[in-house]
Amino acid sequence: MPGPRAVARPSLSHRLAWALLLPGVATAQTVDADTAREPEAAALVAPAEPEPQPEPPRDTRTVVTATRLPRPLRDVPATTVVIPREEMERSPTLTQDALIRTLPSAATFRRTPSLVADPTAQGLNLRGLAPSGVARGLVLLDGLPFNDPYGGWVFWRALPRLGLDRVEVVPTGGSALYGSAALGGVVQLFSRPITGPVLDVDLSAGNLGTGFAAARIADRWGRVGASLEVEGLTSNGYRIVPEGQRGRIDGDTPSNHVSAQARVEAAATDRLSLSARAGVFRETQNGGTQYTVASVDLMWFAANARLRTDAGAFELGLHGRTQHFAQDRARVAPDRNFEIRSALQDVPADDQGGSLVWTGPELTLGGTHVLAAGVDVRRSHGRADEVLFPASYTATTLYARNTRGTQLSGGVFVQDLYTVSPAMEFAGTLRWDTWRNFDGSQLESFANGTTTATAFEPRTARQLSPRLAARVRPLEWLTLRASAYRAFRAPTLNELYRPFQVGTVLTAANPDLGAERLWGTEAGVEATGPRGLTGRVTGFWNVLDAPVTNVTLATPLPDGATRQRQNLGRARVRGVELGADWRMSRQWTALAAYTFVDPVVTRAPGQPDLVGRQLPQDPRHRGSLAVTFDDPRIVSVTAQLRVFGPQYEDDLNTRGMGGAAVVDLFVSRHLFWKVDAFGAVENLFDRQYLAGRAGVDTLAPPFQARVGLRLRDVFSESSARAAPGAPGR
Repeated sequence: MPGPRAVARPSLSHRLAWALLLPGVATAQTVDADTAREPEAAALVAPAEPEPQPEPPRDTRTVVTATRLPRPLRDVPATTVVIPREEMERSPTLTQDALIRTLPSAATFRRTPSLVADPTAQGLNLRGLAPSGVARGLVLLDGLPFNDPYGGWVFWRALPRLGLDRVEVVPTGGSALYGSAALGGVVQLFSRPITGPVLDVDLSAGNLGTGFAAARIADRWGRVGASLEVEGLTSNGYRIVPEGQRGRIDGDTPSNHVSAQARVEAAATDRLSLSARAGVFRETQNGGTQYTVASVDLMWFAANARLRTDAGAFELGLHGRTQHFAQDRARVAPDRNFEIRSALQDVPADDQGGSLVWTGPELTLGGTHVLAAGVDVRRSHGRADEVLFPASYTATTLYARNTRGTQLSGGVFVQDLYTVSPAMEFAGTLRWDTWRNFDGSQLESFANGTTTATAFEPRTARQLSPRLAARVRPLEWLTLRASAYRAFRAPTLNELYRPFQVGTVLTAANPDLGAERLWGTEAGVEATGPRGLTGRVTGFWNVLDAPVTNVTLATPLPDGATRQRQNLGRARVRGVELGADWRMSRQWTALAAYTFVDPVVTRAPGQPDLVGRQLPQDPRHRGSLAVTFDDPRIVSVTAQLRVFGPQYEDDLNTRGMGGAAVVDLFVSRHLFWKVDAFGAVENLFDRQYLAGRAGVDTLAPPFQARVGLRLRDVFSESSARAAPGAPGR
């Protein structure tokens, strides 16, 4: 890290005062030109480059997630998608989950964004791997696990965008490096480096009562740097139930959130660096009626130390969080003109964890080897306190249920990156995991004053996860990749112990669930042609054994549950991804991506009707096309088309939902000094399509538009704008 500057500089407060008093002062501008499109990041495009720094070649752009080590993107022996900061700035999307869904290989559960979706229905799935509210992919923030410790959900709105540098997506089984939560792959968000002093501000407002404000301030004092980021969003949402099914109880879906996170880093010595961060988050969400309300309160921290020695680098990470999730459920009349509260749940949870990773020095033996090894451990605890309001009471009516449990997990891995020559590289990884569910219990209270206590037997399980990958470059313009892997996901405390309801459908928990297991392989080719044309084709084949699925029961359970979580036999998920990007000129760029997934149940003991059925909540076809015109002297415009095919709500494939084509638009124009104006539109032509059919049909988001201002790099020595569209000097 840089040491103190040789000359004195104004304090941060003095710079802020001058910035507010002299907004018209501008000096020469520079632009970061590292904005080339990475595979599948189909939403947005690189800006034009007035007097740019030379764009780094693709083989010098470093990524981390696929190998847990910094590697040039072009050399990584696994499919890796990167969304750089410049593309986030151009995205018409407002939340992180909507941004991730612009990649055809990525989706969240159902088609509704976190702007209106219940916090427990925001699970991530990659390449159609058995979507559910529980994420089958791991989400990391600078290496910190961000999946909910109790339910495996992802609270996307707790991940502010202004402080992000890039997003890396690895859509293949990642358990060999990351353990249970990485069954279907990994999405990692990386924070911007702390430089300074820097102040960035975003303000926007739009229809549907949408208001957004975010700010980030950072500075560095010699070896020490610090940043603070805050964000707030409010929205009235929209009427999520179609007009033909809507009753008097149905209204808008208002939501709001606030978040803040602070980060400090220091170079204690030339070889030892330290960092710490903490964050808070509060979200409230209304599902469209008086008694469909959910809220999340979250606090988290992380600390990291990295030591470089002659024997290699050692990195120690610690993290923890505490949270509270609360949810009302409703009993709705068939005509939707009347509702009463059917249940109230409170779910407090906490977790703590740590990891230690060693990266060895480069060894020479028939080529070069870089060894890495690590160990990690995590403890998660939570309970669900539920009060029920049944339609009628008898002496044996259940009116309260309290469940709890603890999960302790840990793993150890070793990896060898073996570079035979610049044209050939292999990566071999092996990981062993163990986990134990214990302290599981359930207490049921009945109307006659009696109670029934059930203690669930502790259960321990283990898993071995290997992975082998290769990258070959027979010609400078041609790269071949292939990998084979085994992955797993242990059931969450939520799946084991907590029942839930969507619409009129009640789904029961199952304390006897086992782990899901995945065997998979992928192979792909990437070719670079003339005039900036790049094409990619990747085929994949996954077999998911014993996936946890919400299975429709032949006979409802005593509490009225018509579905239950079960380990459903086996499913085969195969498909192909295509991608191309073309920089036609300095002003024009075109991008296209397409993912085909064929997810079919191949074995279902006790449920023969499910064999041959398509896994629900994910279409077979999904694609995107984006075109950008970017002339800093005029305007920056990105038009994007997203297309997705039909899909099913349920495991029996009886509740179908049609496909749709949606157009999004982003426009940016530099105004003066360091201020840009922008406009963003999602679903430009107000295309109406279904998002869910769980008892009642629900709609995906309608036309959404917003306009805003961006203030960038207020304290920088130049007046360069970080967002697209500023005139060159």
